[in-house]
Amino acid sequence: MALMATLSACSTPPTPAPTPPVAIATKPPPTVAAALDTCGAAELQHLVGRPRTEVPVPIRPEHHRVTCATCPVATDADETRLNFIFDAATGLISAVRCG
Repeated sequence: MALMATLSACSTPPTPAPTPPVAIATKPPPTVAAALDTCGAAELQHLVGRPRTEVPVPIRPEHHRVTCATCPVATDADETRLNFIFDAATGLISAVRCG
């Protein structure tokens, strides 16, 4: 018995288990669509399928366009411009996008 007590006194204490890493809350990476949403179209997608009369009045008209899907429009690309595209026959919004 004395031998065991002596041996146990000479042994090193067990190493404590490492603590698990702490999870850091991070924002998920933006989706491709969100990364390309330079005009705020993502937050207005709920208007697709609604009447064009529900298009909000623009704060900055130079960055806001409402047009029918078959109507001619200028081909200048402006990624900050918000476009509301509607079906001419039904008057329903078919797309909300930048460009």
